[in-house]
Order: sequence, then structure tokens, then C-alpha cells
Amino acid sequence: MGDTLNVGLVGYKFMGKAHSFAYKNVSMFFNMPLRPRMKLLCGRDEEGVKAAAERFGWEGYVTSWKELISRDDIDMVDITAPSNAHKDIAIAAAEAGKHVFCEKPLALNLSDAREMLKAVESAGVKHMVGFNYRCAPAVRLAKKLIDGGKLGRIFHFRGFYLQDWIIDPEFPLVWRLQKEVAGSGSLGDLGAHLIDIARYLVGEFDEVMGMNETFVKQRPMVSEMTGLSGRAAKGAPRAHVNVDDATLFLCRFKNGALGIIEATRFATGHKNGMWFEINGSKGSIRFEFERMNELKYYSVDDPEGEQGFKTVQVSEPVHPYMAAWWPAGHVIGYENTFVHEVYEFIKAVSEDKLPEPNFYDGVRCQQVLEAVDVSIEQRQWVKVDDI
Repeated sequence: MGDTLNVGLVGYKFMGKAHSFAYKNVSMFFNMPLRPRMKLLCGRDEEGVKAAAERFGWEGYVTSWKELISRDDIDMVDITAPSNAHKDIAIAAAEAGKHVFCEKPLALNLSDAREMLKAVESAGVKHMVGFNYRCAPAVRLAKKLIDGGKLGRIFHFRGFYLQDWIIDPEFPLVWRLQKEVAGSGSLGDLGAHLIDIARYLVGEFDEVMGMNETFVKQRPMVSEMTGLSGRAAKGAPRAHVNVDDATLFLCRFKNGALGIIEATRFATGHKNGMWFEINGSKGSIRFEFERMNELKYYSVDDPEGEQGFKTVQVSEPVHPYMAAWWPAGHVIGYENTFVHEVYEFIKAVSEDKLPEPNFYDGVRCQQVLEAVDVSIEQRQWVKVDDI
């Protein structure tokens, strides 16, 4: 391995592009203990993966993830393929002695996620799951404030992830709307991020109770995938949508805090509206990803008559990660959260430490997701640890 880490990436569309951006740029901004080498890009369509490899800056490409894993010159495997491929690739990579970075949600279900965790632990390789919102500087600042007691005892977590990209009933049945490929709809795709943020900032979930709805029951079958979207031929046959369009659930944390989480793809006017608020005995914080360089902070210690939410511009060298980027006030964007993930992963490999969030966090998130599903089916509160 020397002073480089040879990377093999599976998947080259939306997330594959985001991860490629991270590997290409991380050494430009961060003093890396190991420099990632973009060795191989993997995708099933040879024409597509070849073009992506050339465009993104990969040295080569393959059309089989098994071939990628078998290569002696690959040190880590990064999985951005659809969720139904995560388990087989991650377990095979671990058994081959490769470090593993896997996009969220970790697996189709809790049983598969636990198998993946067992595999990486048995192999002794480093592992990470791609909850990139943890790596926004404002979220890291929120963690610092909470851990420093600035909010006091935590009472509430409320989180919303709102999108509207599938409201059109003629939008085709892309893989994210197929349970056998995605594992879940809005809950697993969007809600998983909020679950991870809540665990990271507030603590472990105790019990949940949810409800969901699939507003459009059938959609045209897709003929071509294009990133998040897709195309359907005119007059294409329609097929059943077997995932949730929207899920809401109440929760109670083990520390006594209460929470509410909503994830939907039917919130008209919202493109990627992820936000959360946390209320405590000494203050509150609020974060909106569409204004990702800001953190709203309220403190009861401010003088009477001067209290109110203030906006902290999280773009100075004192803030997490920001010393590596631009002069104070020069903001960063969505793609930079992936750079921070890659930095954390490679730093952990070089220091022989386990990065965070890792497969353990992925399993705990999957446990909450499954508990929500069970609660919806049974129409009652469900203890997360019973799942």
C-alpha cells in the first residue's frame, strides 16, 4: 500500500460521481496520510462505465465487481451500487481483505446488515457507511455544542426530509421505487439520514410508532435509468409500486427525549429539504441543508430581552473541516460532504482506527427502519431493541 490507497469504486451514476469527486479532490485540500489512487471503476454497462472512467479520472474500468475484488492492486472497495448489491459485494470484499466503504442504507434489511457487519469484523478490515450529512461542518458544530452541554438536557428532536421528484404519476418505476432493489422507499432513502443524525446528536432510539402511504400505486415500467430519474417508452406497461412514498413516525429516545421524523417524496416545492431542530433545557439548534453553511442557535444564557435564534455562519477556519477549504466566508457545497467522508475514512485507515459512521451505525439505523416497518404493520409502538 505504501503512501497510497488504491480504490475500486462500484457504481458510476449519482453517488458514483459524488464519490469520484471526493477521491479526485481530497488530497488537494487535506493533508492526506495516504493518497487515494483512483484505480478502477466498475459498472455493468461497458460503454457507460468506460465513458465515466475517462470523465471522472479513473485509471481503468471493469464490468464485474468480482473481477474488481479479485485484483491484488485494490486496497479498498467503495460501493455505490443499488441497495440489493451491497451485501454480496461488501462481504466478498471483506473476505478478500479489502477495506469497505458502502453507501446507505447499508442493506435491504436488518438480517443482511448484520451479516455485513459480521463479515467486516471477522476480516478485521476498516468499514464505513455513507451518511454524508454527518460531515457537513454545521452538523459537526451542532455535535460540539451538544457534547459541550450548550443545549443542556435534550427534550426534542424533529426532523423532516422533503422532496417532490416523483409526484407526477407518469414518472417511471425507477429502481428506487422497487422494494426488491431499494429495500424501502422514502423511509430508507431519506429517513435513514435523519435516523443517523438523531443517533449522532441525541442518542439511541428506544421505541417508535409510524405510518406510511404510497400515493401512486402503479407507474410506467422504466426503459432507461438516468441518475435519479429514468425514461419510460410511450405506452409502457404499468407495474405496482411496492415501497412507501411517505413515512412519518414518532419516537422516544433512551435518554427520554421525544422525536418526530417525516420523510416524503410528495412535498410539492421541496427539492432536497432536509432539516432538523433539537430543543434542550439550555438552548436549541436548527439546521437546514439547503442553507448548509449555517446553523441556527438559541441560548437561554443570552441576556433577557436579547434572546432569539442567531445564525452562525459555519465557514471560518475554527469550524470543522473549514481550515482546509477557502478564506472565511467562502462557503462550500453538497459535494464537499463526500470529500470529508473520504478524508475521515482514509485517515482512519492510516491510523488503524475504525472510522465513523461505520457498519455498526448502519446496523443500528437498519434496526430503527425495521422497527418502524413493524410498527406500521402492527399499528402499535415497537421497541427498537426487540427487532
